[in-house]
Amino acid sequence: MTAPTNDETGAAGTQPVGPAADAMPVTDTAPVAGAAPEVDTAPGVDAAPSAGDEAAHGTAPMPVPAVRADARFMLAHPAHLLALGFGSGLAPRAPGTFGTLFGWLLFDALLAPWAAWGQLWVVAVGLLAAFAVGVAACERTGRDLGVADHGAMVWDEIVAIVLVLSLIPHGFWWQAAAFALFRLFDVTKPPPIRGFERRHKNGYGVMADDVMAAFFALIVLALAKHLIG
Repeated sequence: MTAPTNDETGAAGTQPVGPAADAMPVTDTAPVAGAAPEVDTAPGVDAAPSAGDEAAHGTAPMPVPAVRADARFMLAHPAHLLALGFGSGLAPRAPGTFGTLFGWLLFDALLAPWAAWGQLWVVAVGLLAAFAVGVAACERTGRDLGVADHGAMVWDEIVAIVLVLSLIPHGFWWQAAAFALFRLFDVTKPPPIRGFERRHKNGYGVMADDVMAAFFALIVLALAKHLIG
């Protein structure tokens, strides 16, 4: 017999030739160690690019820039105007304090005479309407700004301080004490205010947590009035 040539032998030994070789089943080549596995895709469907490919080609999604609360934004919609306290919430620092000051001035200019005349029902109706409208306005404005309880939204402070001022004795020092106490409770948010705020990330939560701070201030002022006599 003639010895098989080099073309008829493989790396692992002698390979059959002739008819026996044609009858042998064809096996897949063993994968090379360290090679990435092949992923089958449906016909006509390209494989999704990886995060590295997107970054390399500049196609990775970019974060949406935050909307700035400024005069242009405030005047773009009536809800913005109300939620931003007619501009008092645009103060560069401590907008909540400026909104509370605006509410104090608003009370003295428009509502103090009604409270002095004993017509608290007028103030109550006005506050209920302001609260309901504020829920809708803060909901819309927070959604447009991308922050549910944006610092520039101060209509909640305005309504809350008016509530406090309507129920305390008249006089500058009582009003100053009400202002200081309300800001203290609104900033520190003692329980259950902070938990309530975290559970209600909407217009209702924005308005209601400040009303809760107003009631904390009213409790302290009522105790002070009782002690003073």
